[in-house]
Amino acid sequence: MPVSNNRTLLPGRRLGPAAAVAVLLGAGLGGGAVAHAVLPPSARSARTISLNETGHLHLTSHHTLTLDETGSASGTISGRIYIHLHIVSTNRVTAEVNIYPSGGSLTGYASASYHPAGPTASFNGSMSIARGTGRYSHSHASGLSFIGTIRRSDSAVFVRVSGRLST
Repeated sequence: MPVSNNRTLLPGRRLGPAAAVAVLLGAGLGGGAVAHAVLPPSARSARTISLNETGHLHLTSHHTLTLDETGSASGTISGRIYIHLHIVSTNRVTAEVNIYPSGGSLTGYASASYHPAGPTASFNGSMSIARGTGRYSHSHASGLSFIGTIRRSDSAVFVRVSGRLST
């Protein structure tokens, strides 16, 4: 708050130099320290969610042995889901999984065994949640179940993720 030559700090009141310093200290320095001491710190309680997500995805693009898939996830946390599924070998896949529920996002990484058989291929492995945003900003998980199938005719993917998520 600027101090004018006539020391008018409050409308209609003139203050002497000592009063002006007292008002400035109370409003700027001392008042802030008192306010912080009185206000309770914001606390965030951790909780665990039992995930049981199902995703139905369709191919948006592919690059050599990577399938980019998008679709919808339903279950405990519903929202848009994107998967970058990389076929590492004839019997192994890895994936980056991004889920966008209301109020944030979750990103996870998976590794699974891969079993092509006729018109479908299946995968079965585990996933971890590496990071989240918004209401999921402190989320993490490891050892989540990551299973699914790929319909080989159109590369449509069905995926299920289940396990415990700490938020």
